[in-house]
Amino acid sequence: MLFDSTLRKELARGFGATLVVILTIVITMMLIRVLGQAANGAVAPTDVVLLMGYTVLSHLPTILALSLFVSIVVTLGRMYRDSEMAIWFSSGVALTRFIAPVLRMSWPVLLVVAVLVLLVWPWGNRSSAELRERYEQRSDLSRVTPGVFQTSRDGSRVFFIEKSSEEAVNAKGVFVLANGPHDESLTSARSAHVESVGTDRFLVLSSGQRAQQDRQSGERTLASFAQYQVLTGEQQVQRASNRSPKTLPTAELMRDPSARNQGELIWRLGLLFGAVNLVLLAIGLAATNPRRATNWNLLFALLGFVVYYNLVNLSQAWVSGGKYALGPAMAAVHGGTFVLALTLIWWRDHGTVRRRFGRTKAPAVA
Repeated sequence: MLFDSTLRKELARGFGATLVVILTIVITMMLIRVLGQAANGAVAPTDVVLLMGYTVLSHLPTILALSLFVSIVVTLGRMYRDSEMAIWFSSGVALTRFIAPVLRMSWPVLLVVAVLVLLVWPWGNRSSAELRERYEQRSDLSRVTPGVFQTSRDGSRVFFIEKSSEEAVNAKGVFVLANGPHDESLTSARSAHVESVGTDRFLVLSSGQRAQQDRQSGERTLASFAQYQVLTGEQQVQRASNRSPKTLPTAELMRDPSARNQGELIWRLGLLFGAVNLVLLAIGLAATNPRRATNWNLLFALLGFVVYYNLVNLSQAWVSGGKYALGPAMAAVHGGTFVLALTLIWWRDHGTVRRRFGRTKAPAVA
């Protein structure tokens, strides 16, 4: 049918253009954020691109839902302003007839959102957390870059090496400044290597000297050594999936219905049901008066999007805190929004918009 094909093609073009713009903005913001974290030492510089990919994948469901919502509002709004809707209405096409072609265009996007939310979201969060923790829990020596001063995780020691091999397992020209609660020490050595003793790892310095000063008494000591061992404080990397529900698969959240897991589950399902409700809301919010010079429908639609997604986050807090169960919270937020969207479409179809285009009966002449 000409009506269906024309509307779907125009919606698809609008969705593609909107997705490119929003995705470009989000990628730029994520790149700046991740580069800042790498500069502060929170993530490894070599993992910037990979971490940014995981971050974009985590935000992609919201990006797709927003792009779909905006494209529907903009496309139908243009049809109102160009009086195309007046032609369709006068031809007997009601606003409810727009639901079927809009859903036929939207269902592949909604399917991708479902896959991303239920499968890709926990995997991306788990991989991103493991990258961060793997870098944070590296030993102090392995984080040192030759020719660069590096502070330890607790800030009590500063390392410097002239050159290294095998990721600083063997180093030459080592310099260590340590600040204790009562003293300060400066240790230098010609070479160093790492040795493992049980679960601990030691930095073994060779052919060096150590200068120490007591902060209270001011007493200074200088000692030379052939070998000197320093505990690097190496820790085993813990799996992020044991701590955060965001990293747990959806099936595992269903098997363990704790409050935190239920809160994460309602958030994932909320993104999926929210994307469907936004498609219906966009049809009703796109209506505008072609006789007005200004068009505020897109602004009101974006405001509705922000309010709706804040309610999704609020429902997660309610369920995680044990105030409401999963079912009543889902029915209140998403069921209420679904009813509101259908009511808005019905009102647009039988209310003031239809009367503007001459759908009301003319008064009888006496």
